[in-house]
Amino acid sequence: MSYLLRVELPDRPGSLGALATALGSVGADILSFDVVERGAGFAVDDLVVDVEPGALPDTLITAAENLPDVSVDSIRPYSGLLDTHRDLELIDQVATAKDDRLQVLVDGAPRVFRVGWSTVADIGRHGVYRVVGSSGAPETQAADIPWMPLDKPTALDATDDWVPPAWRELDTALAAAPLGTTGRVLILGRPGGPEFRPSEIARLGYLAGIIATVLG
Repeated sequence: MSYLLRVELPDRPGSLGALATALGSVGADILSFDVVERGAGFAVDDLVVDVEPGALPDTLITAAENLPDVSVDSIRPYSGLLDTHRDLELIDQVATAKDDRLQVLVDGAPRVFRVGWSTVADIGRHGVYRVVGSSGAPETQAADIPWMPLDKPTALDATDDWVPPAWRELDTALAAAPLGTTGRVLILGRPGGPEFRPSEIARLGYLAGIIATVLG
C-alpha cells in the first residue's frame, strides 16, 4: 500500500537521505517525491512511500518525527507516483480537447494538486451554480459564495458560513482561483487536509490564468 506524506524538514544536505533511512527502518520505500515549498532553512516535501500490507501509517509518522526538526503535516492513502510535469500535461489536454474543456480541467486538477476534488463555479441569474465538477466532487453544493467574483488565487477559510456542513465534517481544505475575467472560479477541495501552502496557491493562480487564456 502507498501513502502520500507531506513532511517539513530542514533544508540542508543530507536531510532527505536521513528521512529515507528512517522510513526504510520501518519497511517503507520512497517511490517519488516533490518539493512543495522552500523557506528560510526549511523545505516542505510530498513523498509517496510504499509499505507492506497491514502496516500502520502511525509508524511512518513516528519514524519521520524521531529525526531532529522533522514534522509530518499529513498522511493519506495514495496511488501512483508524483509527476512534476502534470501542469503542462493538463494545459495541453485542455488546449487539444474538442469538447467539454472545462470538464477536462476539473478531471485533471485533482491529480495535479493532489486534492480530492475540483469544480468550476459561476454566478447566474439565480445565484451561484456549479458549471462542472470532477468525479470526486461532493453532491452537496454551496448555496451562496459571497466572495465571488474572485480577483486573485486564495486559500479559503473552510469554517466560513458559506461552506456546506458536509464539507466541514470532512475537514476539507479549500482553495480557489479566478478563470481570467469570466467571473468563473476553479475551486479545489482537499478532504482531511493539509492546508494549502502559499506556493500551491501561487501555482494554482498561474495554472488558472494560463487555462483561461487557452479557453479564450
